[in-house]
Amino acid sequence: MTKGTAATAVYTHGHHESVLRSHRSRTAANSAGYLVPELRPGLDVLDVGCGPGTITADLALLVAPGAVTAVDSEPGVLDAARAVASERGQDNIAFAASDVHALDFPDDSFDVVHAHQVLQHVGDPVLALTEMRRVCRPGGLVAVRDSDYGSFSWYPEVPGLDRWLELYQQVARANGGAPDAGRRLYTWARAAGFTDITATASAWCFVTPEERAWWSGLWADRTTQSDYARLAVGGGHASAAELAAVAEAWREWGRREGAWFGVPHGELLCRA
Repeated sequence: MTKGTAATAVYTHGHHESVLRSHRSRTAANSAGYLVPELRPGLDVLDVGCGPGTITADLALLVAPGAVTAVDSEPGVLDAARAVASERGQDNIAFAASDVHALDFPDDSFDVVHAHQVLQHVGDPVLALTEMRRVCRPGGLVAVRDSDYGSFSWYPEVPGLDRWLELYQQVARANGGAPDAGRRLYTWARAAGFTDITATASAWCFVTPEERAWWSGLWADRTTQSDYARLAVGGGHASAAELAAVAEAWREWGRREGAWFGVPHGELLCRA
C-alpha cells in the first residue's frame, strides 16, 4: 500500500500474513467491479498501491495487449506482486516503487489510474488525487475505491466488536489516516479539481460458515500479530490483554450461527 510522505502517515495494517491473506483475496470482480465495464484491450493502466498484485493481474488481463504499471512503496510486497504476475505468465505488467503524493511519471501517461483502499491510508488524499489526475491522459479515468469503517455493520452484536471498531478508528486516525474515507471520496475528488465524477457504492458481505471463519480469523490474527497491534499498544490506545480480548470477540462472532458482516465502500470514476 502506498504511504504518504507529503504529509506524514503510517500504514496502519502493515504486511503481516493476516493482512496479505485478505489482500490476496481481492480480484477485479470483487474489488473493482465499478471500473471493469470501462476497460478494453489496449489501454494503459497505472495501479497505485498494488499490494500483492491480484487486482493488478486481473486488470492486466482485461486490457492486454495494453500495459499495466503497478506501484507500491513496499519492496517486499512488490516482490509478491511480481510473483503473481510470473505465476500467471503475464508479461504486460511493470512494477516500480513510487509515492502517490509524487508519482514518478510524466503528465498524461496513462488511460486509467486506479487505487483500491489507498486513500484512507495516505497523508494527503487531495494531493494524491491531484497526482493521479496529473498522470492521467485527457479523457481518461481516475478510479478509486475505499471502505468506510464508520458504516461497518454486523450481527449478532458481540460487545467486543464495538470496542474493535472504536479502537481501529482511533489507531488509524492517530496514524494520519481516514478510516471513513469511503464517504469522503467525492469531496476529495472535487477539491483535487475533478468535475466529471460518477459516484457509486458497493459492499462485501461475509455470511457463509467459510466466509465467517476466514473473515473473523484474519481479523483476530491481525488484532494481535500485525503492525496494527504494535501501533495500538505503542500508541497507548490499548493493552496487549485488551487486544487479546478483542481477538477472542472476533472468533466468537465467527462461531455464531447466522452471523453476518457488511463492509461498504465508496467508489468514484473521475473523468480527467
